[in-house]
Amino acid sequence: MLIEVHDKIVSTQIFERKFVCDLTACKGACCVHGDAGAPLTMEEASILEDDLDKIIPFMREEGIAEVRKTGVFYIDQENDIATTLVNAQECAFVYFDDAGITKCAIEKANKEGKTEFKKPISCHLYPIRVKEFKDFTALNYNEWNICEPACACGEKLDVPVFRFLKEPIIRAFGEKFFDELVIVDEELSKTNQK
Repeated sequence: MLIEVHDKIVSTQIFERKFVCDLTACKGACCVHGDAGAPLTMEEASILEDDLDKIIPFMREEGIAEVRKTGVFYIDQENDIATTLVNAQECAFVYFDDAGITKCAIEKANKEGKTEFKKPISCHLYPIRVKEFKDFTALNYNEWNICEPACACGEKLDVPVFRFLKEPIIRAFGEKFFDELVIVDEELSKTNQK
């Protein structure tokens, strides 16, 4: 089901589905699998280009080589811009920690105070995917089998998708929008209890 919240059309799955990333189980697979890089805005692509020298120290050699060869983004099959990939699979900006967990070099550079850019909003908002249309913006839940551990963890902890993503939702759409989602969630809960 879809509902309108402010000027956005929101899937009720972001209230109904439970989700908490479990990196020890999935190892950050969403950053290394798939058929496209992380969706970017033009502004984000520009920031990556401007801050690349600050991010490179946290990247792997393969990612650095690919970015130097082709740039920080490419145009995907849907004519959208996305982060550059290594071997047509993993994001060029990933690195692996000592436990083999995929991490983001952009986020690491941000935590180290090298860049103000945290990471692409599409990554921060995942598993919510945002699609811009002429008259509205749609927020949908993206189901992917590699996130089954996150769904199980979310069920165990009883955390709906939108609550798990409070920080990126506020970053993307503002605190008032998140507060409205809380109200919608309460209304949906009342309706479901009847």
